[in-house]
Amino acid sequence: MEKRNDFSRGSVPRTMLRLSAPLIGAQLVNVTYNIVDRIYIGRLAGVGLTALAGVGLAMPVITFIAAFASLAGHGGAPLCSIARGAGDNDEAERVLGNSFLLLCLFGAALTAVGLWIKEPVLRALGATGDALTCANEYLTVYLTGSVFVLLSLGLNPFLSAQGFALQGMIAVGIGAVANIVLDPLFLFVMDMGVKGAALATVISQLFSAGWTVYCLTRKRCIFRLRVARMRLHAATTVKILKLGFSSCVMKLTESAVQLVCNRQLAVLDASGIYLTVMTVINSVRQVIMLAMSGFSEGSQPVMGFNYGAKRYDRVREAFRFMTLVCAAYSLVVWAVCQLWPGALIAVFNSEDSLREAGIPALRMYFATFFMMCLQMAGQFSFVALNKPRHATFFSLLRKAFIVVPLTLILPHWFGVMGVFLAEPVSDAVGSAACYTTFMLTVYRKELRSGA
Repeated sequence: MEKRNDFSRGSVPRTMLRLSAPLIGAQLVNVTYNIVDRIYIGRLAGVGLTALAGVGLAMPVITFIAAFASLAGHGGAPLCSIARGAGDNDEAERVLGNSFLLLCLFGAALTAVGLWIKEPVLRALGATGDALTCANEYLTVYLTGSVFVLLSLGLNPFLSAQGFALQGMIAVGIGAVANIVLDPLFLFVMDMGVKGAALATVISQLFSAGWTVYCLTRKRCIFRLRVARMRLHAATTVKILKLGFSSCVMKLTESAVQLVCNRQLAVLDASGIYLTVMTVINSVRQVIMLAMSGFSEGSQPVMGFNYGAKRYDRVREAFRFMTLVCAAYSLVVWAVCQLWPGALIAVFNSEDSLREAGIPALRMYFATFFMMCLQMAGQFSFVALNKPRHATFFSLLRKAFIVVPLTLILPHWFGVMGVFLAEPVSDAVGSAACYTTFMLTVYRKELRSGA
């Protein structure tokens, strides 16, 4: 197994595709069963739009929880790949064990704190009336399963790090099937409303986490999840948190953007329709980002392994191929969003008011999406090569330094559409800056000089 998953041999593009194909499938399945919740909720008789708005108000909190999965998972998995490339499987197991314990601790803390402060947070986000009730009910159930959510999301990258991407896809698939079966049962047969959708998600994540833990404890693993490695090791924990901080910041800033956008839309639009539009747009973005995210994440083990093995020529080749694939995909997605926005919106709800407000907003939001390929290639490469400072800065740049201020400023000139205009400005400026910096500081200097 060690020889089969030696990423310093064979075709780099073929290896990247072999690892990323199951990850893309896993991302597709993962997003599907998250979106399924919203599709079912949006079609609840009489309350669909209100319930969908309520779940949209809960999204910043859900994204905040996912950030801690990235902190341990995306901080630990690249370190495991680098350790494998350097031939140090003991260090890889220490990283895995520490990451597992961190995920458990994060989950317990988020459940306790989240249940305590959820209602004041929702009110601060602008939730009122029936939308507040729906958001509160959804979060109450979701928060009780935070540990399962974190283990499911945070441990999956460790399967890819040792070449078991297919097992990661199966883990997500198990959760997806459970969610798709349980959603209509809880929502319509048992008439549980949004609480049923949240319960279906929590149970699904439990099944997914269970399969992932099973896979990581099997003897065929190159590095395994062992109880003896679960004691926190100070130096290892610091390395995990430093590298994972950039991925965590990406999620935290997404949460902040969702919070600011929801608050602005609540103030600017008394009807509440644009809050529902933003929920739909965020759902569409989750779906269209999955292929780029899955491919980029699948490329990280190849880049990290060869970086640890000092095969810098293969690192450069992997980076070039990642850029090419992401560029082709982002251009196609941009065209779809501009040509058929109404079809994307109708998946969630077909009411005329939603289509009328949503079509121009969706077109504007995705106006420069074709440049996101540069952000993905640069950002994921910084993480894969253990460059936490660069990765963290460019995580902050796009969302915290560009989107949040523009979301507050642009509505003064463009009204409610200014909220949707902030994203394309960020996609263009932030992506160009991230990619250019990687090329100048890592690709042309370190990877060339070390070849």
